[in-house]
Amino acid sequence: MNTRHACLVAGFSVATLVAAGCSSDDSSTDTETTVETPPTSLTTTTTDSMPTPLPGMSGDAFGLPNEGGDDDNAFTYDEAAVPVGATFDVESEEENGRTTVTLRVMGLQPDRDFGAHVHTRPCGPNPSDSGPHYQNRVDPAANPDSPSTDPAYANPQNEIWLDITTDAQGNAEASTTVDWEFRDGEANSVVLHAQHTKTAPGEAGQAGDRLACIDEDF
Repeated sequence: MNTRHACLVAGFSVATLVAAGCSSDDSSTDTETTVETPPTSLTTTTTDSMPTPLPGMSGDAFGLPNEGGDDDNAFTYDEAAVPVGATFDVESEEENGRTTVTLRVMGLQPDRDFGAHVHTRPCGPNPSDSGPHYQNRVDPAANPDSPSTDPAYANPQNEIWLDITTDAQGNAEASTTVDWEFRDGEANSVVLHAQHTKTAPGEAGQAGDRLACIDEDF
């Protein structure tokens, strides 16, 4: 994840020359002072980390897949819906066999719906790299080419659904609690989709195009 900072370094030097002359009878004294100030210089420093969040935002920021990043990435695949620099926060808490996941986003496209789910694989340069939804009970009829659309498995009790609707500033928050805990290493990202999640047989769990992806080690 990339953050870029620019620093203005102003350098200056002052040279002072004082010349004084005294006669043997101390009747006259001459003093001359010269001050030289070179032009200031501009130095730009770039660090290979996350993009600077949009003004007024806080938290980690979305970047572009081709910018690379660290082990933890947050990619936007649609800059109109999820601008570079829009920010997010994902929190997960497991206690007594239950799991609560909270998603907060800031600076997305305002006044629109997004679907959001936990997925099995980490984010990658392609939207499909994050794999299918994480399911507590895995649909035996599903496969990588045909994700689960059976409401018996693709539902908000068996998966993590965090659908949101942004306000006029593009901000939103969603939280869900389920009666199970993640299996180690099998839940690795949160994906933002183009619409709220459908629930009918044959389309359950579907929410349109993948607009952005957040790496998260659940």
